[in-house]
Amino acid sequence: MLKQIIFISICVLFALVIESGAMKPIIIVHGGAGDISESRIQGKFDGVKVAVRAGYEKLMNGGSALDSVEAAVVSMELDENFNAGYGSVLNLNGEVEMEASIMWGQDLISGAVTLIKEFQHPISIARKVLTDTPHSFLGGNGAKLFALEKGFQQVPPESLISESAKEALNDFLNKGDDQRTEIGRKDEGGVGTVGAVAIDADGHIAVATSTGGINGKMVGRIGDTPLIGGGTYADDNVGGISTTDFFLGHGESILKYCLAHTIIKLMEGGLDADTATRQAVNGMTARLNNTAGAITLSKNGDVGIHFSSKRMAWAYVKNDKVYYGIEHDQTLEEPL
Repeated sequence: MLKQIIFISICVLFALVIESGAMKPIIIVHGGAGDISESRIQGKFDGVKVAVRAGYEKLMNGGSALDSVEAAVVSMELDENFNAGYGSVLNLNGEVEMEASIMWGQDLISGAVTLIKEFQHPISIARKVLTDTPHSFLGGNGAKLFALEKGFQQVPPESLISESAKEALNDFLNKGDDQRTEIGRKDEGGVGTVGAVAIDADGHIAVATSTGGINGKMVGRIGDTPLIGGGTYADDNVGGISTTDFFLGHGESILKYCLAHTIIKLMEGGLDADTATRQAVNGMTARLNNTAGAITLSKNGDVGIHFSSKRMAWAYVKNDKVYYGIEHDQTLEEPL
């Protein structure tokens, strides 16, 4: 009997050790960086908190990090407070052309799409590229044909266009390039690219990023968001990053600087998530004179958040609390 008690006690202790060593799931999201106006702050806060809870629910129900980041971004693609899915900005022809990417850190596989016009959720099409093709990137008509083959329902293009997007394009056409942001005038702020980074209970990392691009862009313009290493990067051995731009659509600056991958390499060199994010974003701004923002999770669950713009909406769930903010050096919290 004593031997049995000792054996059971050892088994229980071993199970507790294993459980304590498991990664506690974490998710962080962003809703775009820029000179966001006071009038847009509450909508941003509401949107990122809904999104981060949607992603966290997936993790708590046994979903993977991929499930989590897709769910978070899908939530923001439905919210006109963000520049992704419904509410995306318009090109010079008055059309929505969206792009998205998603990456799985276990084996560095990725899926990306660009020039998406007639589908509600580009991020979900990007995930299908990752899971169901030998490729990493599909665009234009090829991406459309693939989405239809996979059962995605087309929507009328006009159903993706918000009144704010129409007003922003008209404003740009009347006032010109010096007043352009992702959407609207500089003094009104923007709706913003969206992104999410998550770590699941198995320690796997995934990242997803989605955008409508830049207001008044040329037809066919492609930014940093669908480019692996620019807008998105995930590596289980290091961490995951999603980036966002603002003034004049400087996804161009992010892609030139390979911002997401630059942060990964700094972390690989020994910097913590916050320091690496801050150093890379500030380095890009100093080198190219344009602002950006990024959210980062290290493989150990450490959080990095930094933006060189005036504001960036973000939220994350950790230890059963929702943390969020939009100003520099601001961290608010509420119960999950």
